[in-house]
Amino acid sequence: MTLQMCEEAAMAAIALQAARRRAEQAASRVAPALALKPLDPDVVSTAIPAFFIGRNSAGLWVARAADGRIGGLFLFKSSAVDFANRQSAPARCALVFPAETFELDIENRGNPLVALAVRWLDWVKRRLPHASAR
Repeated sequence: MTLQMCEEAAMAAIALQAARRRAEQAASRVAPALALKPLDPDVVSTAIPAFFIGRNSAGLWVARAADGRIGGLFLFKSSAVDFANRQSAPARCALVFPAETFELDIENRGNPLVALAVRWLDWVKRRLPHASAR
């Protein structure tokens, strides 16, 4: 294993830990913008896995299983759809695209760097007004 591979693995572990901590903190203090309700069994069979795909308040793509077992944050819509399809493999899944924004209310199993980038951008936004006041 090369030094570069070790460094990349360490950075990925740090990003994953930070994303988990951020998701736990957000879930404890922020209610979701949209309460995702179970799907009507007359519309989608309970035998078919279903995922909600939409945007959160930060503009990121969110994929969340309708049963709440797994979900993730992504930069691209296609990544969120691919995540949903991978999680429901070997069968396909039903995709539901709510019109309203909603927040990921469970652990981020998507791109851990996305959550870290959002945290960093929030920090920069909070600091910018202070920097311009000097």
